Amino acid sequence: MARAQDNGYRYIVHMRDHFTKFSWATAIKQKTAENVSNFIYDIFLMFGPPTILQCDNGREFTGIMKKLGDLWPNLKIIHGRPRHPQDRLDNCSGLHCVYDGL
Repeated sequence: MARAQDNGYRYIVHMRDHFTKFSWATAIKQKTAENVSNFIYDIFLMFGPPTILQCDNGREFTGIMKKLGDLWPNLKIIHGRPRHPQDRLDNCSGLHCVYDGL
């Protein structure tokens, strides 16, 4: 089977609203705080910031989470992956959001 051309994109950033189960995703070439923050910022500009933003990537993106918290003071930021016993994707990483009023 031939390998598809990826044009240098190696990572996928995933963000999911826990309430509606709506997901956003994009491919990025490098796993940098700037690339991830641009993705999050664009979503927040389109839909507004969530009430709670949970990052399950540990402390890797602490700097951008602080900047987002500075831009939106009512944003509550939580680090750590939520526990879902039925979830078999233990190594999955991404951002999880809880929006009010959707």
